[in-house]
Amino acid sequence: MIKTGGKQYTVAADDLLKVEKLDAEAGSTVTFGEVLMIGNGAETTVGAPLVEGASVTAEVVDQGRTRKIIVFKKRRRQNSRRRNGHRQAYTLVKITDILAAGAKPAKKRASKKAETEEAAGE
Repeated sequence: MIKTGGKQYTVAADDLLKVEKLDAEAGSTVTFGEVLMIGNGAETTVGAPLVEGASVTAEVVDQGRTRKIIVFKKRRRQNSRRRNGHRQAYTLVKITDILAAGAKPAKKRASKKAETEEAAGE
């Protein structure tokens, strides 16, 4: 379980997650350091409030905005109405690694296209 943007999210490897907008380009890697709990069913580590040394790495898939919502406010006796629209910005991330305290991130595997180009070049 991680905390970002004032909200808490339960994550697992290869999850797609919409979080509050982050300053990152699509394709870049983001690390979430505020890990509240790590567990795999058998053994669980609960932080107080955070798990020491734990982190979650994710790859930014997309930046976007949600659908528009209408904010309508009416005051009965004042003959007053206000209508506003709002679209919330979000970042779509794919969870790649969940690292417990002291664990090192796995090396990023090259894409199949890069592997075939390397094999053709040799």
